[in-house]
Amino acid sequence: MTSSPTTIRSIQAFGYRYPLATPVITSFGRMSDRPAVFVRAEDIDGNVGWGEVWCNFPAPGAEHRVRLVNEILAPAISGFTASAPSVIFDRLVVGTSVLALQSGEAGPFAQSIAGIDLAVGDLFARRQKIALWKLLGGARSRIKVYASGINPIGSAQMAEVALSRGHRALKLKIGFDPASDRANLAALRQLIGNGTLAADVNQGWSIESAIEFAPQLEQFGLAWLEEPIRADRPRQEWKLLRDNTRLPLAAGENIASKAGFAEALSDDVLRVIQPDIAKWGGLSVCIGLARDILRSGKTFCPHYLGGGIGLLASAHLLAGVGGEGLLEVDCNDNPLRDRFCGPVADVVDGMIELGEAPGLGVEPDLAAIEQYRTL
Repeated sequence: MTSSPTTIRSIQAFGYRYPLATPVITSFGRMSDRPAVFVRAEDIDGNVGWGEVWCNFPAPGAEHRVRLVNEILAPAISGFTASAPSVIFDRLVVGTSVLALQSGEAGPFAQSIAGIDLAVGDLFARRQKIALWKLLGGARSRIKVYASGINPIGSAQMAEVALSRGHRALKLKIGFDPASDRANLAALRQLIGNGTLAADVNQGWSIESAIEFAPQLEQFGLAWLEEPIRADRPRQEWKLLRDNTRLPLAAGENIASKAGFAEALSDDVLRVIQPDIAKWGGLSVCIGLARDILRSGKTFCPHYLGGGIGLLASAHLLAGVGGEGLLEVDCNDNPLRDRFCGPVADVVDGMIELGEAPGLGVEPDLAAIEQYRTL
């Protein structure tokens, strides 16, 4: 993503929260709202790009990351000239490494830097007047998607709504009462027929529970079982689980280092790899990572659970690198997603199609969500 050098004039983050009528339930807790941190980058020629910072939890995470961007990171690159987004990304990572260590906040810094990187990537694509997915490799404009965020309560009703909106693949949150998990999966399998069905435990099982429960789910023909145990558990536990189930295992949203992904690609434990570009690495790192995933013979399915800008950027990355992976689309109510994700909102027969407009191809109207702004 190189071009003629440009100088960054300003970086600004904006924080929002959309209150949910029905909380999103995971094995580790409930989410009562959908937060979003959008990032605007502008260069001295007036080109503007947009990105998003991962900020789902803990509850005050969004406002904290807005301040990290505006008070710490933005001043570090305002007036800085670069010929590629990766140059800015590396400057921020190196320049804040000691501060991230000193504060014990490697995650928030990585997420904030990732959001800036997405905005700068969009800006560079707009400077070159080319769609971001084409700049990233241009594999194809149409990609498959799946509906995620399906709660353990009212799951069949949520799935029916998702299917009515054009989805043909579903992912259910499990890791609760095993009998209820199986009943929900049975109901969704009946609804979707032979379509793609996956399950996400959100790191909710111990290795002993995973070995007990995973084989009980094989009857549902799952495309993958996501984060059945904690992402940081010893590799031997992941290998033990692989040896005790026929289900493909998936993870990646909670891997946050090049070494961690290198390990994940080095063996056959994980079949589906799910990096989150707004949580770690941005486009600058994840474009190469996505290609490595495909070269390893695994499936690249970008993780995403946030507002529309990061979701749209994830779609461009998947379209840019290709492969048989699916884009994750949260099916819970969220105008912070729907008003800014462009063509991702238009699912037809399980697929969406990106356009030819420069960059991400959207011009966010922040005034339309001013009522949800918190910082």
